[in-house]
Amino acid sequence: MTLSAPDPTQLTDDEIRVAVRDRYAASATAVITELDSGAGCCSGPLGGDAITRDLYPAEAADTSEGALVASLGCGNPTALAQLQPGQVVLDLGSGGGLDVLLSARRVGPAGKAYGLDMTPEMLELARRNQRESGVENAEFVLGTIEDVPLPDGSVDVVISNCVVNLAADKDRVLREAFRVLRPSGSFAVSDIVLRKPLPDVAMRAMALWTGCVAGALLDTDYAARLEAAGFVDVAIETTRDFSADELRGMAAGIPADLIPDGVDVEAVIAEMDGAVTSAFVRATRP
Repeated sequence: MTLSAPDPTQLTDDEIRVAVRDRYAASATAVITELDSGAGCCSGPLGGDAITRDLYPAEAADTSEGALVASLGCGNPTALAQLQPGQVVLDLGSGGGLDVLLSARRVGPAGKAYGLDMTPEMLELARRNQRESGVENAEFVLGTIEDVPLPDGSVDVVISNCVVNLAADKDRVLREAFRVLRPSGSFAVSDIVLRKPLPDVAMRAMALWTGCVAGALLDTDYAARLEAAGFVDVAIETTRDFSADELRGMAAGIPADLIPDGVDVEAVIAEMDGAVTSAFVRATRP
């Protein structure tokens, strides 16, 4: 068997963007189809995902079922960002809209929450979830996180949930986040962060890239890039370490034809053990 997927390290930015978009479009379509069937989402595509499970215990209980099941995040930025009434929040890569809807409730009617996503299918699902949740102070916008369609200095807090790591041009994403924030505004992002470099085979597996792992930055690199974009008070706080069993669960989801002949999956997991973590990444625009 040979590696049939392209090497992510050789893909253009546009090819990476298309791969990520297609994966999340498929997820949104699956959730919409299940909702339309009347069967509910309890057995939806995210039911056993090692990264996404158990992130929203009680606070999402009154949010639409479609928003919860379509959450493809690795943390709960709305619980950590310390949002205040009246603030304007932007969620980069808002997906099914869960973090936007929770943020909108936290900032109240005097505030507003924007959700930005490049996937029309996810925007369709998010707007459906908004209608079902009855949240009025939220708006979902089509666009990319590398080119945010909002004015300079227009938001108080930028959040994101396991999306920055998927971006092909992370430096541009961070510069855009800096641009749209007001002075003293906060960058408050949940993301997958690495403590040590991943083995080459993980970087080459496209399924890992679109599953929030192979595009992740080293913690020191993440901090340096934020500072280069102009941010200060950068802090990276680990919120969850992924065990070998959880990594094994992620590996089980990789199609067999993406794994090259001779690769010892257990050996790769052993190399990755201790490398992969969910983290809350904070920074401030001066």
